[in-house]
This record gives sequence, C-alpha cells and structure tokens, in this order.
Amino acid sequence: MEIRELAGGEVYRLEECLRELAEHHNRVAEHFKGCYPKKPYAEILGSFEEDVGSGKARIAVTEEKGRILGFCKISACGGAGTVDYLIVLKEARGRGCGDALFSWAMDTLKQSGAGRIEVKVVAGNDAIRFYEKYGFRVCSHVLRLDV
Repeated sequence: MEIRELAGGEVYRLEECLRELAEHHNRVAEHFKGCYPKKPYAEILGSFEEDVGSGKARIAVTEEKGRILGFCKISACGGAGTVDYLIVLKEARGRGCGDALFSWAMDTLKQSGAGRIEVKVVAGNDAIRFYEKYGFRVCSHVLRLDV
C-alpha cells in the first residue's frame, strides 16, 4: 500500500470511492437517505480539480497495484483546517488505510498552521468512532431544511 498526494489531473480516479461513499450514506444516514450524491460525480470531481489546482485543497490517496483504495481531501483557511472527505473502500478497511490517510491529514493541516481541525460526519455514520479515537468530539448539530 502506497500513500501519495494526488496530482490535479488524476481526480477522475476518485469516482469509485465517491460512489461507494454515496451508497454508504444512502444506507446509514438517519436523515436524507437516498439523497446522495447531492451533485453529479463529474461536478464533484470538477470542483476537486479546481480546489487542488488553486491550492485551496490537497488530496492524498492510498493505492495498491495502481488502484485507489481510499482518499482524503483537506483544506485550510485562516488557522482552521477541515477534513472534507476521508473514504476507504469497504474491501480495504481494517488494513490501516484510514489511519494512514488521517495521519497525513492531521500532519499536513498542522504544518499549514491550523490550530483547529474540523470534520463533518453524516448522522448515522459509524465513522464517528474513528474520529473519536483521535480525540475529536461532537461540538454541534447542523439542522437543515431542504425547500
């Protein structure tokens, strides 16, 4: 397993991971099941391409034999960092991919000067336990109404 930063022109390779994430959210989300993805994959990947190209975000991937098994997208602004995405394909879980990607994210955000790091988790997603083992705690609930 290899971890490396993704070059902007490679973002299209993340679609398999995004599809699996949407399926997972549609299965476990306490609210808004069936609403994922919220945008077409091409649009999501296009925004990733823009963010990486402009330096607004960075993406690391874990690979094995040329196949992306997971990725982490981060952004930092004004002393605050955000883990925008952390996805590991189900078949690759339990092999340290998530831990390696998250360690990269934490190190990279701290080096960028982030004094606070946030991650949002869909209500019902058991990934919250993953983040709690790193010391993250729920600090708010976001209420939303789609009209």
